[in-house]
Amino acid sequence: MPPADEQNLLRAITLALQAERDGNLPVGAVLSIGGCARAEGRSSIWAPRFDVTRHAEMEALRAAPANAWAQAAIVTMYTTLEPCLMCLGAILLYPISRVVFGSADDYGGAGRLREHLPPYFRQRFAALEWLGPVMPAACDPLRQRLREIETGRVAAHARG
Repeated sequence: MPPADEQNLLRAITLALQAERDGNLPVGAVLSIGGCARAEGRSSIWAPRFDVTRHAEMEALRAAPANAWAQAAIVTMYTTLEPCLMCLGAILLYPISRVVFGSADDYGGAGRLREHLPPYFRQRFAALEWLGPVMPAACDPLRQRLREIETGRVAAHARG
């Protein structure tokens, strides 16, 4: 793995741990331009207020400087977890050239939907470099804790 990829993914892991300490899911993301981190995000769906669109990837996209998109050919999204369908849609609509994720997500990851996307999104996906899992030893425990947290919250909600 190139040093910039490792460095940015390690930063995403730090953000995931911070999100978890804040009472959110342990997912972090970094957006880089030419290997240099320019924006970051962490899961914030439960705190400070409930908002299901505040995934780490979406937060990094929101935090990106406006001039980032003029350099689409060198924009990479690093995330600790394979992006979900919502985040994949946003990634495909933004001119991002690479996605590097630490842990595969067989439960909610959107990568396997490639062949089922509408033509426009399928073309965008084909132009995207989709790399992962690249750090499963470090990121799989985060994914496991995410599933445990989600399972606990769903059970608590069902109990009322």
